[in-house]
Amino acid sequence: MTVIRKASAFEILNHWVLAVSFLILAISGFGFLFQLEQLNAVFGNFNAMKNIHNYAGIVFTASLILTIFHYLPVSLKFGADDIAWFLNGGGYLSKKSKVPPQDELNAGQKLYYIVILLSGLAIAASGFAIWLRPQVPDIRKLVVLSHLVHNIAFDLMIIAVPLHIYLATLANPGTLRIMITGTVPLEWARKRHAKWVRKMGY
Repeated sequence: MTVIRKASAFEILNHWVLAVSFLILAISGFGFLFQLEQLNAVFGNFNAMKNIHNYAGIVFTASLILTIFHYLPVSLKFGADDIAWFLNGGGYLSKKSKVPPQDELNAGQKLYYIVILLSGLAIAASGFAIWLRPQVPDIRKLVVLSHLVHNIAFDLMIIAVPLHIYLATLANPGTLRIMITGTVPLEWARKRHAKWVRKMGY
C-alpha cells in the first residue's frame, strides 16, 4: 500500500497543542460560566483555575497564529468545485452522490478553519481584554462587550469542534491518521483530495 505525507511533524505538533490548550480553556471556561465548584477542585482552587485558564490562553493564541499562517491562505481559495461540494452536501447526504474533486482541504474543512480562526481570534482578543482589565483602566468600558464576544465565539467553537471530531473519525475513517502519523494511503487521498494529489505529482 502506497502512502503519502499529508501533514508535517510541525503541523501535527501544533494541531495537538491547539487542541489540548482549547480543551483546558473549554473545561475551565465552563467552570467560570456556570460557577462549577467541582471544576475548581479539579484545578486546585478558583485562583489556580483562573491562572491555568489565562496561561493556556497564551499557548492557544500562539498556536492559533501558527495555524493561521498555514491554513488561512488555503482556506480562502474557494472555487466552483468547492461550491459544488456544498451543494452536494459533501457526499454525506447520499452514498450515490458524486463529490467534485477537492484540494488539500475540502470545502467543508475550509469553512471549518475560517470559523475556527475567526472565533479563535475573537476569543483571544476578548480574553486578553478581560484579563488585562485591572491593569489597563482605559479598557474597563469594554468589559461587557469583551465578555459578550468571548461567550459568542466560545459557543461557535463548542459547536464546530465536536463536529470536526466526528467528521475526522466516524464519518471519515482514516482522517485521524493524518494528525497521528502525518500520512495517508494514496488511494484514500485520491478519493478525497484528488486535486491536491495531482498537484503533488501522484
